[in-house]
Amino acid sequence: MYRTLNYTIHSSHSNTNVGQFLRENGYSHTIIVHLKKTQDGIIVNGLRAYTNHILKEGDLLSINIKESVSSPNIVAVALPIDIVYEDADIMVLNKAADMPVHPSQNNYDNTLANGVAHYYATQKTPYVFRCINRLDRDTTGLLILAKHMLSAAILSQMMKDRQIERTYLALVDGVTDTNGTINAPIGRLEGSTIERIIDNTNGESAITHYKLLKTNGDVSLLEVHLDTGRTHQIRIHMKSIGHPLIGDSLYNPTSSLLNRQALHSHRLKFCHPITKKAMDFVCPLPNDMNLLK
Repeated sequence: MYRTLNYTIHSSHSNTNVGQFLRENGYSHTIIVHLKKTQDGIIVNGLRAYTNHILKEGDLLSINIKESVSSPNIVAVALPIDIVYEDADIMVLNKAADMPVHPSQNNYDNTLANGVAHYYATQKTPYVFRCINRLDRDTTGLLILAKHMLSAAILSQMMKDRQIERTYLALVDGVTDTNGTINAPIGRLEGSTIERIIDNTNGESAITHYKLLKTNGDVSLLEVHLDTGRTHQIRIHMKSIGHPLIGDSLYNPTSSLLNRQALHSHRLKFCHPITKKAMDFVCPLPNDMNLLK
C-alpha cells in the first residue's frame, strides 16, 4: 500500500524539525524509522530531507508511506466482503456472522482477513491487515480496517483514548431495567483460553452502558455502549446481571432462538485519522436478529 501525505507548514511550526512535526501528527517512532529507511520517505520542497531538518513557514513536507509486502500469514481467498466505506486511509466493513476476523490454527482460510487480502490481491496492491475494533466470530456489523501504518497508529491511539464511539445492539433473555451501567472487572477463567468471568481480584476494568429499546416480555433489544473493550465484555456483563445474550452457546447454552450470540456492531462514530473529518456509520440490525416484531 502506497500513500503520499502533503503538509504545508504554517507559522506555528516554523523552526520545528521534521521529526517533532511528525510526532505531533501521530507518527510513531516505528513509522518514523520506516520513513527514514524508505527512499524518498521524507521530502521537503521536492528534496529528500532528514528528521532533523528545520521546517519554515510555507514549506511543503511530503511523506511517502510505502509498504511493498502483504501480511505474510494471510492467504488470499475469494470470500464475500461487504464494504460500507473505503478511501485511501481506511475501510469500514459490515462483517457477517460465522466469520472470524483473523486466521487461527483451526481456521486458516475462511476469515475476514482472507477475503480482504483477496480484494487487494485482485488490484495487485500490497496490503497489511490491520483491524482496529475486533469482533467475535459470530458478532455481526461494523468494523474499521486501517489501510496503512499511519492510519493504524492514529486509530489505535483513538481506541485507547476512547475517541471511537461504538454502539452495539443486543438481544438478551428477559426484561432489563430501562437503562443501566455495569462496572465489573473481567478476567480469564482459570484453565480456559476462551472463557471469561467477572474477576474482582485480578480482572481488568470493564464498563458497559445499556438502554432498553424494546421487549416482548421474554426477549429484550438493548442499545449498548462500551467505555472499555475487554474480550467478551458485553456477553459477560449481561450474563452477570441475569440477562445473557440470546444464542450465546458459551455463556447461555440453553438458549435456542438463534444459532449465534445476538450481538451486532450497529454504529461507529469517530474522527477520520488523516482528514479529521467527522465519520458516522450505521448498519441496520441483521435479519436473524429481528425477533421482536
